Amino acid sequence: MASGWVGGAACACAALLAGVASAQDKSQYTLFNPTPTDRMRDFNTDRPTKSNLPYTVDAGHFQYEGDIFFYTYDNTSTPDTNTAAWIFGNPTLKLGVLNNVDVEVNFSAYNNIATTTRSTGVSTTAHGFGDVITRAKINLFGNEGGGPALALMPYGKWPTAPQGVGNRFVEGGMAVPLAVPLPAGFTTVLMGQLDLLKNPNDNGYHVNFPALINVNRQVVSGVTAYAELYANWSTSPDVRDIYTLDFAVAWNPRPNFQLDLGIYIGLVPAAAPYQIYAGIAQRF
Repeated sequence: MASGWVGGAACACAALLAGVASAQDKSQYTLFNPTPTDRMRDFNTDRPTKSNLPYTVDAGHFQYEGDIFFYTYDNTSTPDTNTAAWIFGNPTLKLGVLNNVDVEVNFSAYNNIATTTRSTGVSTTAHGFGDVITRAKINLFGNEGGGPALALMPYGKWPTAPQGVGNRFVEGGMAVPLAVPLPAGFTTVLMGQLDLLKNPNDNGYHVNFPALINVNRQVVSGVTAYAELYANWSTSPDVRDIYTLDFAVAWNPRPNFQLDLGIYIGLVPAAAPYQIYAGIAQRF
């Protein structure tokens, strides 16, 4: 009798697990066979702050996110020089192509960079369309949330900006974001990156190693606060290391819509003393 109960329970558990596995299997969804609305994962964005999340846009769905404006004030990184830079309209357009892969395009619609030499008062201005960045996000595990998640994010930068706004060289690299849930509703994002960038004083290239740790938590319904420590280490003797402390808040007034506001604070003279931005994101 007992063995019958055990056997029946085992069969029931096996059927339940099979049903759960089947319910979680979304590999059949693609760009041309979109994920049904009721099976889409939670709305996630690669903003605010410098961190990216390892979650992809659901297959067959579109998402945009970016800065409405981004302002930089810098009077420390270059001797005897003040720089004020504005970016207006900096969207990242994302398209889910597989359940664990999306493709993305980023550009800045208008850049204005004003530089003044303090000792002479001489000013110059560069302005125009920015460089185009293309990238992919490939989730390796944890895409549906509820546990650790990891992704690879290769990217390339294409020189569409005029000299002075951009450097007119192709650059690229790879980011690797890891998200880990913590107790008490906190989440941490750890991200390492490798960049292959043009040298500042010749046509050669050097490697940069950006890295960050981000901690965030929902503070009230629909509002999430972020704190982040960012570092950028360079292999070029002409590029100084950068460290910033970043804070932001994001508000989701609707399930697939987000507004955010943030600041980057330079911790060393090589970093701009502050950068402020406001952003928007929406999923379709």
